[in-house]
Amino acid sequence: MQKNPIKDSGQDSEPDLLPSKTRRKQEMHALQDIGEQLVQLDLKRLTELALPETLTDAILEARRIHKHEARRRQMQYIGKLMRDVDAAPILEKFDLWSGVTLQHTARLHLLERWRDRLLADEQVFAELARKYPDADLQHLRALARNAHKEKLANKPPRSFRALFQELQKIIPEESGKIDIDDVAANE
Repeated sequence: MQKNPIKDSGQDSEPDLLPSKTRRKQEMHALQDIGEQLVQLDLKRLTELALPETLTDAILEARRIHKHEARRRQMQYIGKLMRDVDAAPILEKFDLWSGVTLQHTARLHLLERWRDRLLADEQVFAELARKYPDADLQHLRALARNAHKEKLANKPPRSFRALFQELQKIIPEESGKIDIDDVAANE
């Protein structure tokens, strides 16, 4: 009895071990996308990642290239170099950096809400004093009054900005975390 060469070639078990061509292409494109994000980073953050020298050089070269086809080839080269680098720590750093940015944005929104509430209602000063006893209420009230006068007189919002800066000094960053109660209470 003759064996069928197609069935007995051992190819039945091969697909389980190797990723498909489509899967490999998806992984290469994902690495190229990470490379694209690396090209967008500023030099300080790029050095924080401690990438291999060849990859760093390729990233810096990609920044200098402006012609479409040349840039596309350079990005493919970066994707190829990325295959030799563990992408997980890079992605973790990206998440960390974006979290810091989100945290910073949340704090700025919190400060803006406090400022808006102080300008809208005199009773909010008492709430601010309870929450932050070190606040100089007299100075904050003067800034709020001046902000109202500036708005009515169509003057530049100097006191409006100064009130925000004072709130930045009063309301602590709390190790980079914003109190959820503050956010909910001020909305």
